[in-house]
Order: sequence, then C-alpha cells, then structure tokens
Amino acid sequence: MPSEERDLSRREVLGAMAGTGAAGLAGCSALESEPDNSATTLSDERARELATRFAPTLYFDEAEQWFPTDPRPYESERDGSTVVDGFDAFDGYTKRYEESESPPDPTVFFQAVEYEESPLAVVQFWLYSAFDQFTTNFHWHDWEVLHVFVDTDTDDPKLYVASSHSRKIPNNEFLDPDPEMVPRILTELGSHSSALSVNDEEDAFQRLPTGGTFADITNDAIEGIEDLASIPAAYGLPRDEGSRLPYVVPELDGGPLVDHERLPNVDPENLIPSELTVRSFDALTSPPSDLPERATGLVFDHGEREAERTDVEYDLVPTTEIEHIDDFVGPQLSFEFEVPQFAEDAIAGHITTTGTPWSQPRYENPAADISDGTHRSALAEQYAAIGAAGSVENVVASVTEAVTTADAPTDEGLKTVASTVESVALLESDPTAAPTFRGVVMLQDVAEGDHRLTVNGAGVAPHSEPVTVDSAVDGPTVAGADGEIPTVARERATKLEVDAAASDRELSGLAVEDDFAGRLYDAPLSGPDAVYVHEGGAYTTEVRDVDDEVGAYRVNPADEDAVRIEKPSTGKAPLAGYLADVAEETRAEVAAVADSDDDEDDDDNSGNDSGGGGTDSGGSSNAIKGLATALAAVVDAAERAREAAEAGNANSADKRLEAVATRLETVSDRLQAASDDLPDGLANAAEKRLGQSRKRTEQAKAAEKL
Repeated sequence: MPSEERDLSRREVLGAMAGTGAAGLAGCSALESEPDNSATTLSDERARELATRFAPTLYFDEAEQWFPTDPRPYESERDGSTVVDGFDAFDGYTKRYEESESPPDPTVFFQAVEYEESPLAVVQFWLYSAFDQFTTNFHWHDWEVLHVFVDTDTDDPKLYVASSHSRKIPNNEFLDPDPEMVPRILTELGSHSSALSVNDEEDAFQRLPTGGTFADITNDAIEGIEDLASIPAAYGLPRDEGSRLPYVVPELDGGPLVDHERLPNVDPENLIPSELTVRSFDALTSPPSDLPERATGLVFDHGEREAERTDVEYDLVPTTEIEHIDDFVGPQLSFEFEVPQFAEDAIAGHITTTGTPWSQPRYENPAADISDGTHRSALAEQYAAIGAAGSVENVVASVTEAVTTADAPTDEGLKTVASTVESVALLESDPTAAPTFRGVVMLQDVAEGDHRLTVNGAGVAPHSEPVTVDSAVDGPTVAGADGEIPTVARERATKLEVDAAASDRELSGLAVEDDFAGRLYDAPLSGPDAVYVHEGGAYTTEVRDVDDEVGAYRVNPADEDAVRIEKPSTGKAPLAGYLADVAEETRAEVAAVADSDDDEDDDDNSGNDSGGGGTDSGGSSNAIKGLATALAAVVDAAERAREAAEAGNANSADKRLEAVATRLETVSDRLQAASDDLPDGLANAAEKRLGQSRKRTEQAKAAEKL
C-alpha cells in the first residue's frame, strides 16, 4: 500500500487494549513536540557509499505479482507535466514481465540526508511498484520506504524505520541494530508494507522474543491490562503471525478491473491468486478459514553484494534521476464499507491516492516518519537535531468474534474468541482505512472530537460506533465494550435496531449484554441506531438518558433478520417490564423440564403392573416445580410494578419492586435446590439471569423516572 497514505480467551485478546502507542502522520511527526533541525542532502559519493552498505535484502511472498521497478518506462507528458499513468504502468509492467519471464527493471531508489549541526544522517530506500492489491483496498502505483538512521561519527546504524500501510498505523522499527547486519525487509503480499527481519530467522517475522531469539521490532508495547499480555505497537506481518488476510478483487466503475480496455495485457492470473481473494467482504457468510499461509518466494539483493541466496539483483538508483516526474495518476479506485444504520445500512467509500515521494515532508525530514515515541526520544537524547517526542491521541480496540458457548442452552449464550481473520477499520473523519494487526485496531493521531468508527471484515457483519477523543483524558481512546469489538458471522447476524427518535426520553447511550459473554456493545446514542448481534445470544439491551436514568429490554433474536425496539425509554416501567420478561422466559424453560420429568414418570408408572414401586423422582421434580413457581411469582410482581409505573403511581411501583427483590431471593434458594436436576446449560443461564435481574431491580428501585 502507499506508504504516504494515510481459540484465545477474551482476556488474552484484551491484553492489547489499555495502552497507547506512538504515532505519525503525513506532513510532520505527530510525536514531535519540538522541531527537528533542517536536513541537507549528502554528496553523491557519500550517499552512494551509505546506500551500498545498507542496501536491504528483500524477501517477497511466493504469490507476489508486483516487484520494485523503475517507473520511467511508463512515464508520459500530460498538459506540460511528466506523469506516470496507472493504466500504462500496470499494463506495461505486466506485458514486460510476461515477455521476459522475470521481474522487469528491478530497482531500488535511494537518497541520503544529514541533519544540520549533527552527525546524524539518514539513507532512504524508496521502492516503487506498479499496482497494489490488498485486503483494505487496491490502487495504482505504490511507494514504500526504509529509513536507516546512521551516526556518521561511528558509521553505526541507530534506527531502522520501515513503512507500513496507512500513516494511521505504527511503522515497523528497530532501535540500535547490529552494525554488521544488512537490513532485511519482508514485503507483505500485494500491499508491499515492509516488515523488518533482524534476527536469525531471516525470512520470518517475529513480534516477540521467543526461543532465545530477539524480536524483529523494538516498538513500544501497547500497555496491557494487569495480568495480561502486551503487544508491541507495530503493524508487523499478519500472514506470518498466523492471521488470515483475504484480498479484495479490484474493480473500476462496478466491473472487474482486468476487463478494462486499457489493460489488454492484464488477466486474472496477473492478480493475487484466487485462493487468497474474495469478491467482496459481504460475499461470504462467515470468515474464511482456508486461506493459504505466507511462504517466501523471490529474494532480491543489491547486485554489488555477495549473498548466500539472491534470486534477483536490483540496481541502486538515486532518486534525483526520477524527481522530474510530477505525479503518479490514475482514475480513483475506491473500496466500499458497510456502515450499520437504523433500517437500511449505509455505504462509506474508502479512497487511496499515491503521490510522489519528493512531495512529502518525510523525504526532506526522515524523522517525520518515526512512529514510536520511545524511538524518537532515544534519538533526541543523543542528537540535538531531533526534537523531543510529543503526545498524540490514539484510538484502540481489539476485534474478536462472537460464537455460541456450550455453557449455555442451545443458542442462548455466547463467548468471544480471538478472530483469525484480520479486519479493516475506518474513521468517517479520515478517507483511509487501516487494517488490524493481531486483531488490534490502532489508529494514531486522531483529531480531538467526535468520530464514528466502522469495522468491516470478510464474512462478518459490519460494526459501527461513535467514539469521542478527548485530549484531557490520559491514555488512548478505547473503543468497543471495555476495549473489545466482537464481530458476528453474517450467517448468524441479526440487526438490533433502537429507534431513539421515537423515545419520550433524550437518550444518550446504548449497551448490549449477552447472558454469558457479558457486555458486547457500549457506545453513545443520539438518534436511531443499530448493531449486529449473534442470533445465538440472549441479550439485555440497555438504554441510558442524559439524566443517567436507565431502561432495559430483553432480546432473544433466534432466527430473526432484525429486531427493533420501537419506543425505548428509561425508568421504572421499562426496567420492571424487563424483569417480567426475563423471569417468564426462564420460568417457561424450567417448566418444560418439569413437564418432561412428569412425562417420564408417567411412562415408568404405566409399565408397572403391580401399580406400586416405579422410579421415585418426586424430589427432583418438586424442586424444579418449586423453582418455576418462584419465577412465576417474580413475573406477577414485576408486571404489577410495570403497570403501577405506567399509571404514574411511584409508591405502588416501589412496593411491587420490593416484592420482586424478595421473590428473587426465593428464586435463588429454589435454584440452588433444583440446579443439580436441571440441564447444565439451563442452570447456568438461570444463575446468570438472576444476577442480571438483581442488578436491574436495584436500578428500578433507585429510578426517579417512572
């Protein structure tokens, strides 16, 4: 992607959520609180010397189609400007590749600068590819960059910064690399995002130190919650870390790009292989599970270097030889996002553009591309030319998957597990989407104020929620429910709609809890909204108003496509109605067990000729019936409380709610007596619902609104 763009447990996954990482944005370093010194270009001889020494070894995926090349064969004149047209580059590169049966014009461009009044220099390696096809988008042209910061007094490298995707995502960085080591880049398939490889595993990415080897990045961690794991805040190389990335088939004007008349030499086989692609995210009913893992293909190295393995030798060419190119152009390709909304979902467009490297501030000031605050601080301590690190606002969340749990009755409870398929996140305030890494959404340098975060993924229903970034609050803005965004497979998704506009209250918040998985959605609410939930869950839907009053509604989607709460409200009446609904739901299930036991007893007794003996299950049956009776008493009291509240009689409602509280304790006693005779799932569910009912009873008693 253009570098100038912008069954684990739930607790293990959430280990990434509580901290903040570093940030960078196009134009300047988002972490820079003090300006960097100006930088000037080194002499041609010195620049070539540094470039030759640190020229990276490049490892490509076996399915890669677009290798680093020279764009000059595809340049043309347009309105007095020199441009590289996307059609010309894509079609021309493909034709030349087919004819030569090897990557045409393998080239890495370089330039080197030195900061004024400082021994700190940087050699940059710029890699151009004719096309980009990825999971978040597809676009003409692609520029990636590796910055090698060097101390010219010692000639030792100080920092590697390898570009990765949108400028909203932290780059892959390594502080104080081995001076004897040649930088190695693991290029992501299709997107060309650059992962570093600095340890003994040359063609594999390692995020964390294991087995006596150190990690391939030194990025600061996204600080974990207590007792939970931490994850370094860097994009990494997801397909090399066990994650799946479904690639999107590129389209233009609603049709396959390969069918365009200006691409006569491009066929489907010139794209990412079909076994790795999907036509669109919504073309699948569930996340893909059979995508091939990453495997190394061609290895590129500088022609003047002796290496154990070099499949292709590339030329080192100074960027000054292509700075005459004014632009890289092509018709806008866009990637569409579904955004859940009340009634009909909306579509948000995500666009990606590519410009020239030499028009970017980081071309003249490479420190602008340092995305880790600790790394910038380390350089600033050693070199006065580098400004101290500042602070930025980040949005973080962990994307998981909601699935049914065996601890609940069938299709009446969920759990969340780590998703094995990476997702895509988009802020409506930013036209560029960002892929997750290890299931972590991390959007850097987000402007203060209100935003809407949308998360899409292959085969899952879209998720969208408002988020507010407040610089007065320490740490990142944590999205989702306690930092977690559970997605749902499309084939099991039900849209839960809340018509806040029809409410008699000024509603301000919406939360959804499953009996077993807990809170799955928690976000502000200012108008009609919708969230996709798993049809196999049993939910408490909570609304909150501007006076901090609460209402609750029971939702059991089953196989419904959509469930709508027509007139959500807050206060005693909706809470009492919820209590009645939950108690009746549980009573009916318990009564069904009692009836089943009675039928079995009748069958046993009818087969006893003497009319005596038989199987005595009266004790267990009585316990279950006693529980059902206790639940029925709760239903009666809760219904009476609701009626009193709706009639405007607060005193009567409170008396009935006191009766509900008392009867819930009877339910607790009866449940304890009957639990061994109930199916495990129902016993678990009854216990969960009892806890929820106690909580909502106390809220109803404390409510000032009826």
